[in-house]
Order: sequence, then structure tokens, then C-alpha cells
Amino acid sequence: MHARLAVIVAAALLVVVPVPGSAQNPGAQEERISDPPELRRNVRRILGGVPMTAADSMRQEIVRRLDFESYKALLRGLTEFGDREQGTARNRAANDWIEERLRGWGYETERVHYTFARRVGDSPEPRDQVFGTLVGATRPDEMYIIGAHMDGRGGGEAANDDGSGTALVMEIARVLASEDIVSDRTIRFALWNNEETGLQGARAYVEQRAELQGIEDPPGSGRYPEPRWMGMIQHDMMLWDHGNPVTSQQALDADVDVEYQLVSEMADESAQLGLALINANRMHATDYPAVLSNAMSNTDSTPFMDLTPSVSLRENRRLYETGNGANPHWHQPTDLFETFSDRDFMLGFNAAQTTLGALTELAGIRLVR
Repeated sequence: MHARLAVIVAAALLVVVPVPGSAQNPGAQEERISDPPELRRNVRRILGGVPMTAADSMRQEIVRRLDFESYKALLRGLTEFGDREQGTARNRAANDWIEERLRGWGYETERVHYTFARRVGDSPEPRDQVFGTLVGATRPDEMYIIGAHMDGRGGGEAANDDGSGTALVMEIARVLASEDIVSDRTIRFALWNNEETGLQGARAYVEQRAELQGIEDPPGSGRYPEPRWMGMIQHDMMLWDHGNPVTSQQALDADVDVEYQLVSEMADESAQLGLALINANRMHATDYPAVLSNAMSNTDSTPFMDLTPSVSLRENRRLYETGNGANPHWHQPTDLFETFSDRDFMLGFNAAQTTLGALTELAGIRLVR
């Protein structure tokens, strides 16, 4: 991986917020005059202003197809099912809704079936989860997995945990379904279930499919039901970076947190994947920078981390911040769509820009004129 943009951003920032999609380059920013001076972010020296090659400009054109209102609408749609707790009718209905959207965009979908027992000695109950796949045009045998967990808990709407990540993955899937977009490598959009009970959905996927990687089936067909994993990018709680102690507004130094696990078997490779996301954020994000840390935990990328480069994108570091009270709505009835402001939703949207920007280069995503 080149080090052309090997920059890890971690700064407390004064503020001027750009209008999303207002320019071809995120360095060309406009001030939101409706924001009071103390809430304006000046990220002009952090985001944008990066020398762009023709390939970079094409990738940015693809990233600019992400739509803020579409992201919010997908998130709103998920919250209509409540908290989507695993094992409930609302969880099953949300799974069906996700699958319908993926199919409506033209993807073939599959379900992973597994069982879950609530307590030791209980009879296992059936569970399933959905994924859709964009088959690679030239390297269908190699695949990046982007994921989020669609189940929630807390009795609210699980808007942030993890409707925000699920909507992010779906918005990227919507963009990549365009007829004039081709990906050299395969991309899988995985919406995990049973994250809240111990990552059972992601673990079931790894247990059932890890040994199938790279096997052409049937031989000579050019079809790979489970392409070889090139990397796994997880998205889990994307909206709320209000500092700690918590403030009423998004913090002035809010950012997208990219985490890998230092003690994993693939730590070096995962760090490189994380760096690719940091660089993509610098080039393609419009409002919020990204930072890299090495204590990934308690998320669906964990079952993958010893097998393939794995990272998690979050609003806060899981162990240092979320686990220490940085989000008062975590697993609470207040995790509602209406709890969050456009500034909060924009953090999730910038995470989508970050992931798609990285994927355009990693997977070889391009426009076909």
C-alpha cells in the first residue's frame, strides 16, 4: 500500500461545516450560516486540498453519489421496526425489509441460518441473517466484506445501535448498484443478526463459510460462492460523538474512529486496512476527520480478525469511550431517530464516504462510460 497520504488525524478543531456535495473536492467548502460561530468547524486543512489524480477524481465522483437524505431515509425505515431485538417478529420483519431493498437494487441475496440458545440448557432456536453480493468483474474470487448488525436492544428504535451502521452499508449498496459502476473484486454487504447477544451471527458466518473461501463451484464455472476474504470492514454506532463528559452538541473534535485489534493474528495487515480508510477519509469526507486506534472490541469484525484484515468504524472508541459512558442512549429507550440531529447523522454519512472511498481503490471500483 502506498504511503502517499499516510496521515492520521487527531486534532481539536475550530469549525466551518461544508455543505455536503457542494463541490467536486471536499477542500472547496462553504459555511453553514445557520450555525452559531462556536459550532462552525474549520476542516479545510484536514479534509480536501489533496492532489487528485484522474483515478482519484473518478473515485470521488462515485463517493459523491452517496446521498445524505437517502441515508437518513434508510435509517428512518429501520427504526419503524423498533429495536429489532433478535428472536422477535420485529427482527424478522426488518430482515425481510433489508432483503427486499437489496433485491430491489438488483442484488442476489442469501441468508445464513444458525441456532441460538438464550441460556445454557435451553433448546436452540433458529435464527438467520441477510447478505447481498456485488460480484467482481475481473477478480470474482476475491472479496471485501462490509458489515453492520441489524439487531438492537433497549426498547427504543436502535437508531444508532446499529441502525446507523446498517443504513450506511445499505446506502453504499444502493450506490454500487448503478449500471455504470463496476467493481473488479467482489463486495459483500452483510447485515449481521445476534450481535447484541455475543456476535453469534458473525461467528456463524465465519464457522460456516471460512473453509469455503476461494473455491470455484462448480469447477470451471467462474462462480465463487465464498470468495477469498481480502478484508472485513464493520460499522457499529456511527452518530454520537458528544464528548465525555457528554455535551448537548456534537463535539468540536468529533471524528470517525477506525479501530483494529493489536493482539490479532492479522494486526499488521489490519493496521494497513485502517490506514487506507484514514487516507480515504482525508480525500473524500466532507465534514469529519478520521483517527486510527488499535483496541477493536465487542463488534462483528472480531470473529474475522485472525483470518483477514479487519477493522471497525465507530463514533467513539469502544473500550476507551463508549464503554465509559460516552453515549447515554446506548441500549436505552432514548435511542430514537428523533434523538439525533443532522450534525449527528452527518458523522454517520462521513463514515459512509470514508468506507466507500477506501473501497473504490481497494476493490477496484470504477465508472464505465
